Amino acid sequence: MREFVFALEYDPGTNPVADALEAHADTTVRSLSCHVTPESLWRVDHATGSEAGLEALEAAYREPAFCADCLVRDDCGADCETQLLDRSAAELVVYTYWNRTDVCTSVPHLALEYLGEGLLFETYREGRRYRWRIVLGSDAPIHDFFDALGDEVGECAGMEMLRLTDLNPDRGRADSSESLPSEQQEALRAAVERGYYETPRRTDLSELADELDVPRSTLSYRLRRAEAALATAYVDEESLETLAAGR
Repeated sequence: MREFVFALEYDPGTNPVADALEAHADTTVRSLSCHVTPESLWRVDHATGSEAGLEALEAAYREPAFCADCLVRDDCGADCETQLLDRSAAELVVYTYWNRTDVCTSVPHLALEYLGEGLLFETYREGRRYRWRIVLGSDAPIHDFFDALGDEVGECAGMEMLRLTDLNPDRGRADSSESLPSEQQEALRAAVERGYYETPRRTDLSELADELDVPRSTLSYRLRRAEAALATAYVDEESLETLAAGR
């Protein structure tokens, strides 16, 4: 088995969810599940962020023209259902389902066509960046799929291939940072290289944000998410080692 990770970067006005996330840097969306058949697609997404960000995101999901992951910019005529499963001041869980028409396509549908059945999808959205992780068979024709995706995406979004690696169940703590979204990896690497974590610090958050050309709030949020993910991975591994030692 292998994992294929790539990202789409939506242009302004081409995707209402991307527009909402760009306007609220503290709000992100992660998929809880994503399933596809040749005729339909359904998924559950978990969003976290500020109250204002979640309100904007909820409005984007409810736009009549919105159809989760459909790559057709014009009205494709698909029957799309959106339902809120949970809503709080800091979290939003959304279920979406749609039946394809003759012109509909999506990342999962293209993956099903080119890579075959038995795929696992994981997604993460922050700002205009939409990161996909697909777990697939070792012999799947990745480049054919990526070329077809580029044809469908057209000019509405940029594309970036991030990594294609064999899955290794023995991968340890040294590889924990590789599971972070690329924007968090970039922020963390820059913070370390410029002495943000030294005592005393050689740079502050505002200076670092200026160097990376991102808003200060966006950089702060990316660093906090990266730090939380690395800390959780460290504690989880320590817990596993403790359990193993006690056997």
